[in-house]
Amino acid sequence: MTKLLAGLMATLFSAAVFAQAAAPASPATPATPAAAAAKAEAKKEDKAAAKAEKKTAKKAKKAKKADKTAA
Repeated sequence: MTKLLAGLMATLFSAAVFAQAAAPASPATPATPAAAAAKAEAKKEDKAAAKAEKKTAKKAKKAKKADKTAA
């Protein structure tokens, strides 16, 4: 019985060690405030560009409508 318990404990121990060693290590990449700020700034710029493009398209549509009415 003692040999059986010793074998069982050794198996469980080796399985636990194997599971820890086989687990992929997570990359140590802490979030940097500079990266977050750059991402936020890029998002703002994209939003502003989209807004300007929408405004330009609206003006072009209005000018086209005015040309049709004048003709």
